[in-house]
Amino acid sequence: MLLVFLFSMTNACASDNYISTQKVSLDELGTKYNITEFGVISDSTLIQTNQIQSVIDQIHNNGGGTLYIPAGTFCSGSLFFYQGVNLYLEEGAKLKGSERIRDYKLTETRIEGKTVKFFTALVNADNVDGFCILGPGTLDGNGHYYWEEFWLRSEWNPGASSMDTMRPRLVYISNSQNVVLQDVILQNSAFWTSHLYKCNNVRYLDCSFYAPTENVYSYRPYRGAPSTDGIDIDNCNDIFIYGCYFSVNDDAIALKGGKGTYADTLPENGPNYNVTIDNCTFHKGYGCLTLGSESIWDYDIVLKNSKSINMIRVLRLKMRPDTPQKYERVTIENMQGYADYGLDIQPWTQFTEVEDRDNMPMTVCTDITIQGLNMNFKDFFHVQLSEDYNLKRFSFLNSIVTDETNSFDPHLIEDTKVENFTYNGNSFTTDVSAKFKAINSNKRTYRLNGIDTNSSYIKGVLIQENKKIIKK
Repeated sequence: MLLVFLFSMTNACASDNYISTQKVSLDELGTKYNITEFGVISDSTLIQTNQIQSVIDQIHNNGGGTLYIPAGTFCSGSLFFYQGVNLYLEEGAKLKGSERIRDYKLTETRIEGKTVKFFTALVNADNVDGFCILGPGTLDGNGHYYWEEFWLRSEWNPGASSMDTMRPRLVYISNSQNVVLQDVILQNSAFWTSHLYKCNNVRYLDCSFYAPTENVYSYRPYRGAPSTDGIDIDNCNDIFIYGCYFSVNDDAIALKGGKGTYADTLPENGPNYNVTIDNCTFHKGYGCLTLGSESIWDYDIVLKNSKSINMIRVLRLKMRPDTPQKYERVTIENMQGYADYGLDIQPWTQFTEVEDRDNMPMTVCTDITIQGLNMNFKDFFHVQLSEDYNLKRFSFLNSIVTDETNSFDPHLIEDTKVENFTYNGNSFTTDVSAKFKAINSNKRTYRLNGIDTNSSYIKGVLIQENKKIIKK
């Protein structure tokens, strides 16, 4: 299902081309409303939600302009921006979220691939075309108490989900186009840091995303801030992320879109496409780019010209057995640095609910290109095969890779192309078309990426068969 939205451009934030590094000038955004001129004071403990929201409402009623946050710390619960109202944080300014969940409105919203009743974010913008958040100041989620509660709850109930702890996101923008987040610091979110839903033509320019990766829970000092993804892109298109810095305790950039056996049939779900990530620095986090775990269709996705300093993964494809998924035309290009894993493809079974469905579409990953790498890995090729999904037409091109585990085996993926690929000092050029016959296993016949599972190519590789993990 492909939903196409056609909009007109409405103000200075609009652009003819979503891949643009041109920045927005504060002077383009109309009258500036300095919140201190409306009785809001700098105080790191005083919650002033109503006072700040009153200024936003006045800007909207006056025909638009910019909520101007001067130097100082201003605390608030959930704020709601309307058409024509933008946000500017000057140098030294901090808009800080309340540490009490009661200060965030409970409403129907989008979270973890579902439309459910949940808590709003600190900054919310729904149907706000041309919405801009400009720095150089800081949005601070003040997440410490939420993180502690999450880890304490998980010890009491190890099966608790991410949503069982009541906590807000930092920024939630939905049903909007021609959006810009520029030069702003986004840090210490209690949950996801920024979440886009049903948006198009969104640009993140020179933003920084921070969340601690350890020492947030005194009983387990190795614990970091849970679920603090940098950018979650959910049923969106034409997204450009440029010059951004990420050090978070989950995925830096994650593509969402829906989950469940019938997810591809529901109108609230949809694909992500035309996503370009360029010239970014990934310091710490679970993955530079992750597709899933709540994704149904992602295509024309590019991560390029970027650096991984100490990430766990470069590209992660989460494969849900309860959701029909398609990952197509994904390119990783011109990356340098270090990551534990290069390509990570694994079944994702956390909190899955498989329902009966006749003619369930097969999950497919196809036309994945990794090229121009100059990187070191602990385990470059961390790929798990499964009868629940097919992997086809992967390309590994023009790269220099070192791998501690010597894990690379292109025969595991059907129609794999390897060209000018220097791997652990050896030149690796081949055109692999592994199309082995289906085999009979336990009296049932199936194909596993077209590969004979008795082949020596997959000795020692984990294979998922009938939802159980076996080792060949």
